[in-house]
Amino acid sequence: MSQKFSMFKRVVVGKPLASSELGHQRLSKAVGLAVFSSDAVASTAFASQEILQVLVPAIGVAAIGYLLPISIVVVALLVVVVASYRQTIFAYPGGGGSYIVSRENLGTSPSLVAGASLLVDYTLNVAVSAAAGVAALTSAVSGLRGHPVALSLALVALITVANLRGVKESGRLFAGPVYGYIVAMILLVGVGLARSYFGHLGTIPAPTDPVGTGKALETVTVLLVLRAFASGAIALSGVEAISNGVPTFKVPEARNASITLGWTGTILGSLFFGIALLARRLKPTLSHTETILSQMGRAVFGSAHHPGYIFLQATTVAILCLSANTSFADFPRLSSIIANDGFLPRQLANRGDRLVYSNGVIALAFASAGLLIGFGGNVTRLVPLFAVGLFSAFTLSQSGMVVHHLRRREPRWRSSIVINAVGALACFVVLCIVVVSKFTEGAWVPTVVIPLIVLGFTAIKRHYTDFDRTLRATPSSEIPVIHHTVVIPIGRITPAVLQAVGYGRAMKPDRLVAVKVVNDHEAHQAALDEWATLDCGIPLEVIDSPYRDLAGPIIEFIDRLDLTRDDDLITVLIPEFVVRHWWDQPLHNQSALALKARLLFRPNTAVTSLPVHLGR
Repeated sequence: MSQKFSMFKRVVVGKPLASSELGHQRLSKAVGLAVFSSDAVASTAFASQEILQVLVPAIGVAAIGYLLPISIVVVALLVVVVASYRQTIFAYPGGGGSYIVSRENLGTSPSLVAGASLLVDYTLNVAVSAAAGVAALTSAVSGLRGHPVALSLALVALITVANLRGVKESGRLFAGPVYGYIVAMILLVGVGLARSYFGHLGTIPAPTDPVGTGKALETVTVLLVLRAFASGAIALSGVEAISNGVPTFKVPEARNASITLGWTGTILGSLFFGIALLARRLKPTLSHTETILSQMGRAVFGSAHHPGYIFLQATTVAILCLSANTSFADFPRLSSIIANDGFLPRQLANRGDRLVYSNGVIALAFASAGLLIGFGGNVTRLVPLFAVGLFSAFTLSQSGMVVHHLRRREPRWRSSIVINAVGALACFVVLCIVVVSKFTEGAWVPTVVIPLIVLGFTAIKRHYTDFDRTLRATPSSEIPVIHHTVVIPIGRITPAVLQAVGYGRAMKPDRLVAVKVVNDHEAHQAALDEWATLDCGIPLEVIDSPYRDLAGPIIEFIDRLDLTRDDDLITVLIPEFVVRHWWDQPLHNQSALALKARLLFRPNTAVTSLPVHLGR
């Protein structure tokens, strides 16, 4: 069975890579943009729509008039954040982003908040990206509507497998959709604005299934605008990703990562502003079945059958489906850093066969799948949860950089402090806006979950600290004198039992005893008589169990045996047969497995399984 599983794993994941090949898995700037910036670039496909999702139900068609000003503020915030994270890349080329910056400059507790915030953000990004990808897909293919959760889970599974194959391989796979989407958006915005300004394109007719358009208010409330801004600010998701993955770039890592971040900011800002400008001209209306991007694409290119529209929708679906790759690149790397610090299970710090942190990839897949199921694959329901973790990490990172510059006082440190201080203040203001304006819509969830994750971090760290202290041996420690007792649980006398007796003798223990559990007196005597015919020189203890329990009586027997001698280590030697086919295994009693599970938690007890393979 293990060989067949290994063959299946090789087909799905690929052949193992040696540790010496890690350097060959480094990314160029072009591939790095696809790996780390797909999330940020893809957010242009739904961030503008999320602004309108807040405004349209309240103020109707007047919402379009607020889209461009809000988008300009978001782009200004983007410029500040990109400038701040360029500072972070050069200051901390080892990666880790907000977590490392906070740990080195603000202390352990702020770093744990930053780490928890980013892990929550990455998980939500996968869920939002998959749900948004399905929304774009069903806008173009009506036959797939009605199955958002199933389609979203299928996309997550696809991206998980791609990332288990390796970062470089997944980057090459995703580069086409990322750059294809950028080209499609440039064509949409460029052709659309040109046709509109030259009078060849008017406004878009209202759809047959518009989202409720409220009557225009005489005055728009500040809270409404702030809520809309908070929704649009998710366009900044993924901007910090490059600072977490600097070591994956080719040499010189920091310079290449910084250039890639600059490209990301330019592309994201230009496309986001261009979409808002085009929407102001075309005035699309929210629909229950079609995104505003799809509506504008049909209007600009003339019909849903035009190659330009098909290319736009295809690349939009592709990048939204694959934008979760940013999280799959960063979540495992960040969790490995936190695990190395002792705040997450150590398994997350290990690289898999393909030199990726495969345990982190799998953990992220399951967490995001749970969110998709819990929230029904709905983008609008997931977005309010998104921004809290995002801007919490931004704020802590930039605050940490201010402290870093004050301590190091490197060249041009005063101008660097200004950049990071402005970034920290701007991100903190946005964080407050998100929490206040979106609290009842779901923002309360991460404000509760993030502290709980931090408590989980500290509990894990406490466990590892106590564990290491307990296992620490000093130079004066003596090797203990151990008396060895071997206990062999038996059922029927089979070849497996005979082999166990022989193996037990070969161990040369101080005591060797067999034990059998029976349900009635007749079986008790029959067991003794059968054992006597074996004439192996090993005593058999027969235990009556009127309630048909197996593990309990054996453990009680071991407890009594253990009391008779100090410094005693008991080995329970369990004979068990292995059937030829794996699908036959469920047909047989799993008593050995249950006994091993119970004995695992008994002190001074070793459990040895002695398999006998049948039909080989």
